[in-house]
Amino acid sequence: MNDSKPIRVLIVDDHAVVREGLVTLIQIQEDMEVVGEAADGLEAVEKARGLQPDVILMDMVMPKHDGLTAIKQIENENNPARILVLSSFAEDKQVFPAIKAGASGYILKASSSRDVIRAIRDVHQGQSILHPTIARKLIEELNSPPVEQEKAEGFLTERELEVLILVAQGYSNQEIGEQLTVSHRTVSTHVSNILEKLHLANRTQAALFALRKGLATLDDNNLTT
Repeated sequence: MNDSKPIRVLIVDDHAVVREGLVTLIQIQEDMEVVGEAADGLEAVEKARGLQPDVILMDMVMPKHDGLTAIKQIENENNPARILVLSSFAEDKQVFPAIKAGASGYILKASSSRDVIRAIRDVHQGQSILHPTIARKLIEELNSPPVEQEKAEGFLTERELEVLILVAQGYSNQEIGEQLTVSHRTVSTHVSNILEKLHLANRTQAALFALRKGLATLDDNNLTT
């Protein structure tokens, strides 16, 4: 049994059978526990606030508040939980807004149980997880970046560029710190500076920017999980 604290997961889906399946899957993992369930976006915001989970598995199409509305509200409250979208839909109108709103990952319900579990662990560690279909859609979306982003790229320092490449390869801040022999806090500062200079919202967008620039490929990073 792992001595570290289990990953606290909140499951958000309007279909009871889906929630039950996810609960069964997660509860048999030694390093995870389900701390709550929500059947709609409004309940998700309330449960996220009260339960303070580590990871939120978020459906996109739900009553009352949809997944996107819930993601925005949770992010606006500066909730530290990492949001992993688990959806049946790969349409642009679902994917792009979710990532821009702050979701750390987006995988499809067609994914295997093993991939879902691995995605939860990786997102919890600060990595960016996207289903290959989603990753390619987002790369295409980034093929025409705003002029400000193109200019900002030249403002990155050599160390910030190193950090950006490692982020794109799926490494967490702790792992980046170990590779570069710097503290976790220093890496966090570099990541924040990169996001500000490139006018990006989160690590996932930074990773996709690096992919578009050819600094990393889908074959050597965790976006293909």
